Amino acid sequence: MPSARHATAAARRSHAAAHRSTPRSRPRGVTLPPPLLRVRWDRAGRVGLLVVLTVVVGLYVQHTLSYLSVSAQASKQETLVEQLARQNRQLAAMQNSLDQPTTIVRDARALGMIRPGERPYVITGHSGH
Repeated sequence: MPSARHATAAARRSHAAAHRSTPRSRPRGVTLPPPLLRVRWDRAGRVGLLVVLTVVVGLYVQHTLSYLSVSAQASKQETLVEQLARQNRQLAAMQNSLDQPTTIVRDARALGMIRPGERPYVITGHSGH
């Protein structure tokens, strides 16, 4: 003879199966709780990739801006070096001309100097002076 426990379990199973096969009607005015939120891994993956892409682009933008800044600074420095080189050439040419005896004599005469043994003449009454 089967035990009572098995008989009641089988009856419950058959009763539950019968109720599952027939649609239940729910009473009006009763709302069902919202379904459990599922993780949408495809969306989460896309959002993750978007975040990573944004970070990488941000790093590239930062490096690009620093490169452009350094490039502009280097161009300013090159311009300054060219100006200083041109000024150096001009000063070297001026030094060469000042070392020549004719330039020394001309500048001394402009300052009113005379050579030893020369007699100075002063012209007065000339309207040009």
